[in-house]
Amino acid sequence: MTTKTAVNENASLIEVFSAIQGEGLNVGTRQIFIRFAFCDLRCHFCDSAHTWNAPATCRIEQTPGYRDFEICSNPVSLPMLIEWVKRQNIPCLHDSISLTGGEPLLHARFLSKFLPQISLTTGLPIYLESGGHRPEQLAMILPYLDSVGMDLKLPSVSGESRWQEHENFLQICYKAQVEVFVKIIISKATDSAELKRSAQLISAVNPAIPVFLQPVTPLSPTEQFTDLPVLAPTPKQVIDCQALMKKFLKSVRVVPQTHKMISQL
Repeated sequence: MTTKTAVNENASLIEVFSAIQGEGLNVGTRQIFIRFAFCDLRCHFCDSAHTWNAPATCRIEQTPGYRDFEICSNPVSLPMLIEWVKRQNIPCLHDSISLTGGEPLLHARFLSKFLPQISLTTGLPIYLESGGHRPEQLAMILPYLDSVGMDLKLPSVSGESRWQEHENFLQICYKAQVEVFVKIIISKATDSAELKRSAQLISAVNPAIPVFLQPVTPLSPTEQFTDLPVLAPTPKQVIDCQALMKKFLKSVRVVPQTHKMISQL
């Protein structure tokens, strides 16, 4: 599959907005979200399939948290994005800037120019949320990152198999001493052998790396993006998954997508 990437001075976006983070280590914190277009994965459970390609326009929130979006054309220039983020950056409101998608690392060249400027302008830490399968692109922007959330894709759940890329990605983060955690989606189809393999992979880098097990949220028929049904795990499966991983890792937490519970979409 041919992957589209952004040119150096422009990026294709989905939206820029302010919200409460609903997943992982930063759950409950207020962030400025920059959601990038394009993804080269096709996970069965994906609830953001609208990010797989770039739309002609993107949405930019005018007042942080108010969802008063204005519509702008794609792609977006670097100075324009800086101005939009500056507009969101009300003093003392946000804890960090979240780079999400899609897969933000498809815009690594753009980010290598954007991140130093936005860090200096806002003073906010930079958090990257990634599929964890592009270690080379990660290395391009790692000096500008404060924390990384890496999705580890179980083939039985996602349909993707990226074991070697995940290992390389995690090693790069750990060696650079960047705060990193791992998020693993679990469903009724979760293979325990794959879960054990993921725990061993993480433990080989550092058993203290935090892991978040996220039970998949079933999609409504209008939101289902694949032909395969993705069913939530049973309560016993969730307990067993956590117990299995805790044989290898120090911190394994079960946290659902809390932003959906409080309508922070």
